[in-house]
Amino acid sequence: MIEVDPITYSYTVLLLSMAVNLGISLYGVFYRPSLIKKIIALTIFSDTANTFAIIIGYIRWRSPEEPVQPPVLTKLNASAEDIARFASNSVDPLPQALVLTAIVIGLAVTLFLVFLTLQIYRLYKTTDVREIARLRG
Repeated sequence: MIEVDPITYSYTVLLLSMAVNLGISLYGVFYRPSLIKKIIALTIFSDTANTFAIIIGYIRWRSPEEPVQPPVLTKLNASAEDIARFASNSVDPLPQALVLTAIVIGLAVTLFLVFLTLQIYRLYKTTDVREIARLRG
């Protein structure tokens, strides 16, 4: 029987599901004629990209017997060894900040696209891009 590391297996399943989500979202954006389906697909794409950025900043446990200790400095005057241990256990805050910013910007863009779709529906009585192109002439 082949030994499989459960953490590596979990990463593989996660990355594979993210690739499937990416494919589904790109299919929805490029090949679905409904503007509402395009907005939903764009939201799925954005969430997949945010998940990927979170995975980049994740710190893996060294082994099940030695879990990662929380990065907390307990001494006011920390030694170089304490700071080195703190730095090795800390998570990079940049991906977290970028994801938070991307979520806020994605929400604003989604609301703007929903507003535009609503205005297009009021004007043309459809959200099908082929029908809208035919009606515009």
